[in-house]
Formats: sequence, C-alpha cells, structure tokens
Amino acid sequence: MWEYTGKVLDHFRNPRNVGLIENPDGIGEVGSLACGDALKLTFKLGPDGRIADVKFQTFGCASAIASSSALTEMVKGRTLEEAAKITNQDIAEFLGGLPEQKMHCSVMGREALEAAIDNYRGGQGGKRVLAGKVVCNCFGVTEEEILRVVRENQLSTVEQVTHYTKAGGGCGKCKGDIQALLTRVAAEQLAAEQAAHARSPARKMTNLERIRLIEETLERNVRPALRQDGGDIQLVDVEGPRVRVALRGMCAGCQVSEFTLRDVVQSKLREFVCEDIVVEESP
Repeated sequence: MWEYTGKVLDHFRNPRNVGLIENPDGIGEVGSLACGDALKLTFKLGPDGRIADVKFQTFGCASAIASSSALTEMVKGRTLEEAAKITNQDIAEFLGGLPEQKMHCSVMGREALEAAIDNYRGGQGGKRVLAGKVVCNCFGVTEEEILRVVRENQLSTVEQVTHYTKAGGGCGKCKGDIQALLTRVAAEQLAAEQAAHARSPARKMTNLERIRLIEETLERNVRPALRQDGGDIQLVDVEGPRVRVALRGMCAGCQVSEFTLRDVVQSKLREFVCEDIVVEESP
C-alpha cells in the first residue's frame, strides 16, 4: 500500500478539471494505454493571453490522476511562459509529495503540458513524438528524456530512473545503458564543479573539503562501476594522503581486488582529488 498524502488522495478522489475542451488552443498527449499510463491535456487561452481553462483525461493509477488534477489547478491563470517553467518536482510538492516509485506520474504531467504548449506555438499534432535514441523499448523512453530527468532531479541510480521514467521497469535489458547515462551525467557535473573550482582563487583544501571530495568521487566515479559486478566500497578513514577503504559485496576478497584498489579507486581519486593519494584496503 502506497503512503499517499491527504492532498494526493483528495485530487484522486475528487479530481478537478476532468474532460476535454472543445476547440482548444493547445492539446498534449503523452504515454499509451499499452504502457499503463496515458494523459491528454487541453487548454484554452483567455483574451489576456493567460490559461483561462484547462482539462485532462488520464488513464492510470491514483498518482497519475492526482498529478494531472494538480497540474490543471497550477496552470490556471498563468501565461504560457509561466506555465512552461513548472517542473515535475513542482507538481509533486504541490501534492505534498509522491512516493518515489510514482514520480513518473509527475514527469508525465510536465511532458503533457510541454506538448500542449508546443502544439499551440508550432501547430504540431500535440502527441509527444519520441526524439532521439530509444533506450527503453518496453516503455518508449529515449536517451534525451532520461538525461533530462536525471539532471533535473539529481538522480544517481538506475532504480531512481525507473521510478521517474519507467525505463528499465520492463525486461530490464536497458539497465546497462541507463547506468552509462548516469555515469555520463555524473562526469559532466564533476567536470563543471572542477571547472568552477579552477576559476576560483587557489587555496588549500580543508580536511573536511578533502573528505567530501573523496566521498563524491567514490560515489560518482567508482561505486557505479563496482555495483555493476555486485560490489561496493566504503570510505573508512582519511589520514593525510592515505585513504583507507573497504571493499564490500562481490568485491570483498576478490582475486583482483588489488587491481581494483590501484587502477580504479586510487586512479580516480588521484585524478579528481589529489595526485599524491595512496589507497589502502581496510579489513
């Protein structure tokens, strides 16, 4: 049983603005009945250019209906420019939160709104067309969509991507591709942080900053690779240039653990933290 907030239950049991607008100015359709969730959003602009009326039709779970209902309430009275700035997190927050496993419902709402606005501005058909490489064939999720959701919601695991997009929730064959995209975004973020750090006045890192950077590097550049093989890593201690770690899971006691520590862990820490780091294994 999902833990729903009172506001989610209210919008599910008493959905606002259900239906279709005749001769709408904008129409957006996302999802499909075959995938389990589908949403059709229509809106009408008033003389002042603001959204005067908006309605939805949703096929899906309680979270999907509640998210759609909440979205219609959020966009009423806004200009298209203002409505376009609404994120899936805004929808979830409006409802007092959603179970992480149901966050894809808020993403579906944001996508339907974008499709409807694009339909108004460009006269497109209104149905979201998959753009770019399709990563998850089970649910029709593209690389572009996964990258956007990961960046906007600061996702770091394949499981989170599945919760937010459904990608990887079918046959699971695309999980390796999803992990590669997560690693790519993590590398981009780390590179941006390092560039920003390089532009700032040079100064010696404090011990706390050094430890935090070590933890971030392990999380972004080491742990995902180990987890692919059923392993993990734990930071035990930092003493000057010496970093003590413990390998966990399938990596613990592995015959190639020495290689892992030297050519993976130590190499990444020297690349992203400090060139004099020496990694030691803790029992």
